[in-house]
Amino acid sequence: MSASSLSYNDQGGEAAAAAAPELGQEAAPGSAAPPSTPSAFGLFSSDTKKNEDLKQMLESNKDSAKLDAMKRIVGMIAKGKNASELFPAVVKNVASKNIEIKKLVYVYLMRYAEEQQDLALLSISTFQRALKDPNQLIRASALRVLSSIRVPIIVPIMMLAIKEASADLSPYVRKNAAHAIQKLYSLDPEQKEMLIEVIEKLLKDRSTLVAGSVVMAFEEVCPDRIDLIHKNYRKLCNLLVDVEEWGQVVIIHMLTRYARTQFESPWKEDGVFEEYNEKDFYESDEEQKEQKMKKPYAMDPDHRLLIRNTKPLLQSRNAAVVMAVAQLYWHLAPKSEAGIVSKSLVRLLRSNREVQYIVLQNIATMSIQRKGMFEPYLKSFYVRSTDPTMIKTSKLEILTNLANEANISTLLREFQTYVKSQDKQFAAATIQAIGRCSTNISEVTDTCLNGLVCLLSNRDEIVVAESVVVIKKLLQTQPAHHGEIIKHMAKLLDTITVPVARASILWLIGEYCERVPKIAPDILRKMAKSFTNEDDLVKLQILNLGAKLYLTNSKQTKLLTQYILNLGKYDQSYDIRDRTRFIRQLIVPNEKSGALSKYAKKIFLAQKPAPLLESPFKDRDRFQLGTLSHTLNTKATGYLELSDWPEVAPDPSVRNVEVIELGKEWSANLGKAKKEKPTEKFYSSSEGEESASTTDTESESTSESENEKEEGSSMGNSESSSSKEVSDSESKEGTAKKKLKTSEKSDSDDAEKTSKMLSKKRRSSGSSDSESSSTEESSTDSESESDSESDSESRKPKNAIAKRKEMAVQEKKASTKQDVSLLDLDDFSPMSSSVKVPTSVTLSSSLVADLEGLSLSTSSVINVSSPTFVPMKTHELLHRMSGKGLAAHYHFSRQPCIFGGQMISVQVTLTNTTDHKLENIHIGERKLPAGMKMHVFNPIEVLKPEESITVSMGIDFCDSTQTASFQLCTKEDHFNVCIQPPVGELLLPVTMSEKDFTTEQGMLTGMNETSATITVAPQNSTRLVILEKVIKAANLGVVPSGQDNIHRFAAKTVHSGSLMLVTVELKEGSTAQLIINTEKTVIGSILLRELKPVLSQG
Repeated sequence: MSASSLSYNDQGGEAAAAAAPELGQEAAPGSAAPPSTPSAFGLFSSDTKKNEDLKQMLESNKDSAKLDAMKRIVGMIAKGKNASELFPAVVKNVASKNIEIKKLVYVYLMRYAEEQQDLALLSISTFQRALKDPNQLIRASALRVLSSIRVPIIVPIMMLAIKEASADLSPYVRKNAAHAIQKLYSLDPEQKEMLIEVIEKLLKDRSTLVAGSVVMAFEEVCPDRIDLIHKNYRKLCNLLVDVEEWGQVVIIHMLTRYARTQFESPWKEDGVFEEYNEKDFYESDEEQKEQKMKKPYAMDPDHRLLIRNTKPLLQSRNAAVVMAVAQLYWHLAPKSEAGIVSKSLVRLLRSNREVQYIVLQNIATMSIQRKGMFEPYLKSFYVRSTDPTMIKTSKLEILTNLANEANISTLLREFQTYVKSQDKQFAAATIQAIGRCSTNISEVTDTCLNGLVCLLSNRDEIVVAESVVVIKKLLQTQPAHHGEIIKHMAKLLDTITVPVARASILWLIGEYCERVPKIAPDILRKMAKSFTNEDDLVKLQILNLGAKLYLTNSKQTKLLTQYILNLGKYDQSYDIRDRTRFIRQLIVPNEKSGALSKYAKKIFLAQKPAPLLESPFKDRDRFQLGTLSHTLNTKATGYLELSDWPEVAPDPSVRNVEVIELGKEWSANLGKAKKEKPTEKFYSSSEGEESASTTDTESESTSESENEKEEGSSMGNSESSSSKEVSDSESKEGTAKKKLKTSEKSDSDDAEKTSKMLSKKRRSSGSSDSESSSTEESSTDSESESDSESDSESRKPKNAIAKRKEMAVQEKKASTKQDVSLLDLDDFSPMSSSVKVPTSVTLSSSLVADLEGLSLSTSSVINVSSPTFVPMKTHELLHRMSGKGLAAHYHFSRQPCIFGGQMISVQVTLTNTTDHKLENIHIGERKLPAGMKMHVFNPIEVLKPEESITVSMGIDFCDSTQTASFQLCTKEDHFNVCIQPPVGELLLPVTMSEKDFTTEQGMLTGMNETSATITVAPQNSTRLVILEKVIKAANLGVVPSGQDNIHRFAAKTVHSGSLMLVTVELKEGSTAQLIINTEKTVIGSILLRELKPVLSQG
């Protein structure tokens, strides 16, 4: 990572440094603004003049002006200013020959490519060429920009680029290929299998720069494919220390999940001995127990390797890495070893408050199960006055968990201070903590209860209220001994106003009314007076108190209870009214009383279970520590659960094969380069011992490693930064490898010359040929590279050089071909006089329109474009029951019809659902309206059972939605069917500029204009949703719009070629104006009627 960042800063950092004085010079004139301009509005001025100046500089012929402009634009982005409006001007310079300009343009594109996808897509061919640039930064930047254009149509190009980049010599480019895998997977999940192949290839990469990124891609795309990790497990464990920090986090989390599926539980040993000791008292003579004890747990060496190699990372400067290692030890290490993470976690409490909060949450979960881990650091969890409330409550939770007989007196003194805190929420939490301590430690129960009773005389009402609630819970455990406390709390009803506290007191008096027989009726009398002014919570408890007293002391309280029930009968709250009716029917006997009345006393005065005062972190251990799900205490999207330990560990030999090969490959490579030197170990000691024990694969790995070395040195002149990065990022083996550079240089002279010739041919073919061959060229490249890689395992370096010469010849042949690529667009030039849009290009109409808008040409160009891809809607033509087993469905392909320019292409799918073959399927008699024409498909001789076939038809509907009726025939039967086109399928999308659109719209007003005002659903008000909804409903092309609230679409009718202009203008208050301009007013009104519900519904 360090190597790449250094080389990046060396080249790109100069631009950023130069941008600073430029920005400073810009600020100077602003300070001397004329006094007439109010300074208060300086923040909100659009500063359009400056941006115009930048646009002129970008269109200049001088590279110095362009470079200056790009530095200023990147500076604007660094300051957080919006520079998106400069996108068209910047994207023109993406093909610049000046390397500095090109690098800054890619920095800009990486920031705005996702926002301006249509315009970025125009330069797709330039990005493809840049994937072969000699500079590794340009190759990587091109891939990053390409993967940021989230349009499904370029998925094949992205897939090809990722495959090519995954075999790149530069680890920085391979790292970016791993990043692009996740973006492509989110765009098109159907590419999963192909992406897994690339991931499998990248997992074998030995560069520390790539490891973290490819594991992240693995976690996103195929986290369940544990088999891909087997061969790379030991390599990842040994590379872990040298991987960049965020890569370490990802790898550690992945290896934690892996280890839980591959190793036995390290806690088994404790379980065996505990079981033995427990049964020893009863069954000490049984020999089975002795045998069980004599079989100790032996940790798998790979399990130990993971725990040992992650231990140094506890000293990392990155809090996330420390937290990741802590959770690994918690979930994987023996309980006796897990304690080493506590000191590192306590160290993190000196970080900022956000880090503190996450760490404290995890410590709180740990401290419930293993108090001993954090008891030595008890004072580290004392609350500071400067801590925010969330930190205070988390520390309080940990202190409560760590409380025991030895430290409880110290903690209670600390809690007494916390109760006096000005933070009322924290003070209330402290009282709850005292209550928990009293239930957990029986020795201090009375002390805590007395302390809480003393708090009842506190001036702060919130403290008193919380104390009452906690005392109520404590008294439920042993009410017989605390009648005096209940009396004392009854007196507080005159002063306490907090509803929860008043309700708690009333509940206590009602529950234990037989222990305070004199006070309870008087309390009911006082409550009856204030019943109408009480909170609903208190009213419910007054009703309960009256019911309980009616059942136990009816002589004194009968009339009072009836009075309260009458008040409740007419209360405003229906909860109170319902409770009143229920209690009246239950306790007051009458003719209508049901069977429940006999059991009223048992219902109201049943023994209540004492509440459990538990930690809110008790159940959080079901989530993996350090995850978002653990912090939120709910399963978050993307959370991968930890599996239980297997009863029997899977075969460990699956991790042996590949790692031995890798170890010998490096040792053989060093031995070949300098035989008199002893071989240096690339991995740690355990890895080296295993790799040294095998000799059978030495010849294969030697040839492979030599070939790779020659490839690395061949980039020496043409790509200095790449070779520097490769050497820097992979030079952690020690001084022995440094001394080998001179000997390697002489061995790789031939490969270097061949590489120079190859790079020259690449550059010449890239600049002279059209981009239609660039896609093919890249595919040939990737294939030949992969071929050469696989062959090099069993050949000597000379064979590899010969292979490279053959590859250069193949490339030269491929560059001469003129096949059309998937997206064949030439770079647009400011000097072009017109824009030609080939009809075969699969592009959305908005892209072509934007391309023309970028041109300086003033001529009006309106061309038919290919439609934007939308999911095809299938219609039923013939049901299988009606067709005696023959089923037919059709859809409109929205592609130009091959049977005639005025026809619409219809794809018909015929399916034989019978158990016998159908013969001679054809179109019979046609009943078409006047003027309508149909081109039928060729007869199908035989359709086998359960077989389907898709055929094409062409129908000229004459710009109408009339039905085309005809007969679908087999050898024996004739079925009458019909096709009725939706109005949106009678159109062909066209491209035009915004200026041309407004011109044409101005000519189609009056009778040719149809409009309606609709209410737009909130989720339909964004640009992308409107485009998707409208294009899905009708085959329209998108016209670029300079206003965010106006969306324009254009098409022409298939039969007559009449323009159809659609405008959606969003207004205030979630309304929109839908306007359609066309000479075909009937079609226009039908289209309006169909578009209205599309935009209105959710």
